[in-house]
This record gives sequence, C-alpha cells and structure tokens, in this order.
Amino acid sequence: MSRIVLGITGSIAAFRAAEIASALTKQGHAVQAVFSQQATRFISPLSLASLTRNPAYTDEAEWELRPIPLHIEIADWADLIVVAPATAHLIAQYAHGFASDLLTSILLATQAPTLLAPAMNGKMWLHPATQQNVELLRTRGVRFIGPDEGLLACGYEGIGRLWPVEGILRSIEDILASG
Repeated sequence: MSRIVLGITGSIAAFRAAEIASALTKQGHAVQAVFSQQATRFISPLSLASLTRNPAYTDEAEWELRPIPLHIEIADWADLIVVAPATAHLIAQYAHGFASDLLTSILLATQAPTLLAPAMNGKMWLHPATQQNVELLRTRGVRFIGPDEGLLACGYEGIGRLWPVEGILRSIEDILASG
C-alpha cells in the first residue's frame, strides 16, 4: 500500500484527522502524522501515534540530530501528502513558500502529490487573500477537497466545514489510483 503523510493544523476540525488516520491504517497504508504547533491544542500526537502505529511528529522533532533532516526524510518517504484540516494560515504559508515549521517544510520539500482539505470560518475561506492563495496553489498542482457547507464551530452557517471524512478518503484513493 502507499505511504501517506497526514498533516494536521490548528482547527477545531483536527479531531477528524483521527478518523482519517484510522481508516487509512485499516486499509493498509503507512500513515505518518505531522502536527503544526497549533494542532496540538486540539488533538494529541499520542492519539495519532496510537492509531497509525508510527511516531507523530511535532516541530520539536525537527531539531533532533539525524543523518538526514527530518523534513527531507518525510518529504522523500511520502507517496501522498494530505493536510486535513488545512487552515487559512497553512494555505497562506504554503502558497508563499514559508517553511516556518516542520509541516510547511515538508510541503515545500516534497515531490509527492498534495491534497488540502480546508476548514475555517466561511468569511476566512471567502476572503480574497485566501481565494488567491488557493488559486495559486492549484496552478502548482495542489489539489483541494472542500470546504463543505453547514453549521460551523463558530456558530455561523455556511461554507467552511471540513469535507466529510468519507469524501476525503475517496479523494485519497482516487489520487493514489491515478499514479
């Protein structure tokens, strides 16, 4: 099966990453979870390490002494990188080439296909800056799924919800099947 990096960013939807990781692992994929610093406020790396049976990396791990820098090792290992949830902050960093943490460093170093599943307030998603960043990433071959519409964690109704896990999993399988 495939080697998938699951990036997790600081969104209330971060708990859904556990469902994604669990399903991918049950399907036989090797899953490597990588957390942004803000993601650890919403879900524990220990949870993902338990579900994937692999270490879950945070920024602190990047500074451990290793023969190959961790972000390069993970970027080269990946057959696919999925960021779910992907915040407006992560999308902006990636679009503008900022490698300010382990996850964004991996994104900039990989040659693997990348899928982002945005989750944020609808006003943030619809903001021209976010839309321009999404379009810029699309021109570079980055794929997006969502966001979905519905009741948001902030209490608003509208676009911004993380796409349903089943749809994210189908998209992952489609990308992997297309080679």
